[in-house]
Amino acid sequence: MGGMRKDIKASCQKRLSRIEGQVRGLARMVDEDRYCIDIVTQIAAVRAALRRVEEEVLRDHVAHCVEGAIASGNKADQRQKISELMAVIGRSDR
Repeated sequence: MGGMRKDIKASCQKRLSRIEGQVRGLARMVDEDRYCIDIVTQIAAVRAALRRVEEEVLRDHVAHCVEGAIASGNKADQRQKISELMAVIGRSDR
């Protein structure tokens, strides 16, 4: 399976902590009856930030897990990695 490289993991943790703060801010905005468009704008910012984390994780996955499967010459592993990648790309809401 293999995990993320340390630098990517640290970068993702940092981004996710920031996003966690943004989501808490969103909850506060709802609680304070802030203007709907301001709330929606903030939701869009959170979604964009999550997308950047998703892209970073996927890039790391392709650079290591998928590349590793290709280098190994194991056809079944290659098919599985590509199949997983296609499934997750198909589910994304871009």
